[in-house]
Amino acid sequence: MSLNALAEGIDLLNEWLGKIAAWSVFATVMITFTVVIFRYGFTQFYSIALYESALYFHAMIFMLGAAYTLKHDQHVRVDIFYHNLTARKQAFINIFGALFLLIPVCIFIVWVSSDYVLDSWKNLEGSREAGGLPLVFILKSLIPLMAVLLLLQALSSLIHALNQLSAKGEQ
Repeated sequence: MSLNALAEGIDLLNEWLGKIAAWSVFATVMITFTVVIFRYGFTQFYSIALYESALYFHAMIFMLGAAYTLKHDQHVRVDIFYHNLTARKQAFINIFGALFLLIPVCIFIVWVSSDYVLDSWKNLEGSREAGGLPLVFILKSLIPLMAVLLLLQALSSLIHALNQLSAKGEQ
């Protein structure tokens, strides 16, 4: 498998997960609307599980959407000079940022979250609230998953930046 095919595969994965994150926004809005209607319209009925499901979808938006955001170059960047630079110089900055900032941070997140997530899986951790969702262990798994997806997207970005550098001429 070529590096370009690997980058395209990573891009496709994060594009697909970004679409899931986008639909999670709709799910979050609909669930939150339902919770508000039930809570204030039918004061006798209130579902902790329904409320927690909105929180789960909210977490999915950010955790699955982070790599998608990076893929589309919509992440937060201190953009003092970057936008005025040539594509070649931008590629150098992207390589530096990926190698010395993003990849180390992603590895650190996986490392520090591993025990936290493994303990949760070992206990099949559920909600502390009566009637809550018994899936906290899955929710916590989104933390290292986000870091791995960002790490993969960083690799894809590196490949794209290296291709940019190997292209002929200043762009």
